[in-house]
Amino acid sequence: MNTLAARFNAIFGADMAGPLAALAAVLIVFGVASPHFLTSATFGSVAFQLPELGILTLAMLMPILTGGLNLAITFTANIAGLTLAWTLQANGGIDAGPGAFLLGSALALAVGAASGLVMGVVIAFTRAHPILVSLSMMIFLRGLGEFLTRGGDISGFPTFIAPIGHGSILGIPVPLLILIACVIASHILLSRSKLGFSTYMIGSNIESARYSGINTRKVLVLVYMLSGVMAAVAGIIMLARFNSVRVGHGESYLLITVLACFLGGINPFGGFGRVLPVFVALIVLQLLSSGLNLLGANQHLTTAVWGILLIVVMVLRWLSAKIIRIVK
Repeated sequence: MNTLAARFNAIFGADMAGPLAALAAVLIVFGVASPHFLTSATFGSVAFQLPELGILTLAMLMPILTGGLNLAITFTANIAGLTLAWTLQANGGIDAGPGAFLLGSALALAVGAASGLVMGVVIAFTRAHPILVSLSMMIFLRGLGEFLTRGGDISGFPTFIAPIGHGSILGIPVPLLILIACVIASHILLSRSKLGFSTYMIGSNIESARYSGINTRKVLVLVYMLSGVMAAVAGIIMLARFNSVRVGHGESYLLITVLACFLGGINPFGGFGRVLPVFVALIVLQLLSSGLNLLGANQHLTTAVWGILLIVVMVLRWLSAKIIRIVK
C-alpha cells in the first residue's frame, strides 16, 4: 500500500489524491443516480460552462498563494467586458470590425491590469489586509459599473465574436481551449519562473522572503496585476458567450473560485498548491452542478451544496493534518 501511494505521489503529486477521489465519487454517484449523466451531452455542457469559471479561479489562485485574496475578480471581469463593449459600440456596434475588437480586448486587459495594479500597490506598500483592499476595489468597480450603465446591460456585437464563446475547433469548444492555454501558462509561471518561486516564498513567510533578497513589493504588485489580467480574459469570454455585458455577470462564481482552490489542495494561508489539482477540482464542481441539475435541483440548491462542500473540505483537511501528526 505504501509503495502504491509512493508511486502515485511520484507521478501525480500528493495533492492530486483528493481531487481525483472527489472526481471518481461524483462520476459514480451521479452515474448511478441519473442514466443521462455519463453522456456526451453532459460532458459537452461542462466543456462550455467551465472556461469562464476556470479562468476566474486562476485569477484567484495566485493571490491566495501569496497568503492574500482577490475578492474583486468578478467585477474586474465585468468592467473589462464593459470596456470591450463600449469600444465596439463606439466603432459601429454590430458592424464593428476585427480591429475594433482587438483594440477593445487590449483595453479590457489593460483595465484588468490597472485594477490589479492598484490593489497590489496598496497591499504591498501599506501592508493593508488583502481582503479589505480587494473588497474596497470590488465595491468601487461595482458602483462604477452601475453608474456608467445605469444598472442596464450592453448588447449587440459583431457576429464574428460569437465563436469565442460558442465555437469549436475539431470538436473542442474554443472557450475550453482558451482555458487550457491559461492553465498551461499558469502552471509554467508558477513552477518554472522566478516570479512563481517568489510567490510561494512570500506565501510561506513574507519576512523570510524579504530577508532572502526577494523584492516582495514588486512580486505582490505583479501577482495582483496578473490576477486582474486573468479576470479580464474571463470578462471577454463572458461577453462572447452571453452576447451582452452587465455589472453582476458571474457574481456567484466568487464562492466557487475559492472552493475550487481549497478543494484543489491550495493552502488558504499561502505558500503551497499547484494548478493541475485545482483544474481537476473545477471539473468536479462543474460535474456536481450538472448532476444536481439532472436530478431536478435548481441553481440555489447547487450554490448551497457548494457552500456546505467548502465547510466539509476545510474539516477534512483539518482532520487529515491531525491524523498525520498523530501517526508521526
